[in-house]
Amino acid sequence: MALNLASVPSSGSFPRLISKFSQLNSCKVKSQFLKCELNESPSAPKLEIGSPIIVIEAPKLLKTAASVPCLRANVDLVKAGDVGRIVSRKPKDVWAVRLSIGTYLIDGKYFKPLEIED
Repeated sequence: MALNLASVPSSGSFPRLISKFSQLNSCKVKSQFLKCELNESPSAPKLEIGSPIIVIEAPKLLKTAASVPCLRANVDLVKAGDVGRIVSRKPKDVWAVRLSIGTYLIDGKYFKPLEIED
């Protein structure tokens, strides 16, 4: 992930912006340009459409991935250990995941890529 901010005024908000981005990722400041790169380990498996996943923690609420989404309490519908596949990606690390009981929008903190050994 790269972020470039051009022609940002040198006034009060710019130093705070620099410190906030530098805490989150590795950032380099040159003049009035800020370039940030996401810190990822190259060996970590990446999530993409069709990737198998395993739920590591059951979310409290579930949102269906239908054209008219429905928010409902997770009453043992999705449990830790359930396996599914990524259908699509939504903003803010939310993924549409196809499970055996249906397709739900699940935050990325609740699952991890399933590593299949050959």
